[in-house]
Amino acid sequence: MAIEHVTDQNFGQETADGLVLADFWAPWCGPCKMIAPVLEEIDGEMEDKVQIVKLDVDENQETAGKYGVMSIPTLLLFKDGKVVDQVVGFQPKEALVELINKHAS
Repeated sequence: MAIEHVTDQNFGQETADGLVLADFWAPWCGPCKMIAPVLEEIDGEMEDKVQIVKLDVDENQETAGKYGVMSIPTLLLFKDGKVVDQVVGFQPKEALVELINKHAS
């Protein structure tokens, strides 16, 4: 599965089922650009465990506000529609893999 870009309109349905890692980002954000290739790698290696979605906070402020996103990148991990974990700022691949595995049972 490829990384999907979501909006305020479809965020709820895209995070409703299974394990979903949501990346709250913006095009001007340096750390967001650094984490993008890491997420691409994880998507390629772990697509059977987790779906990755990206939400541009500049264009979708309603969803960012709903989840209290103040800094980007913020990564929220959803399991069946509920937030089960959160990390803020750039994270190395190993930390994100560990985070996903922790909830992938």
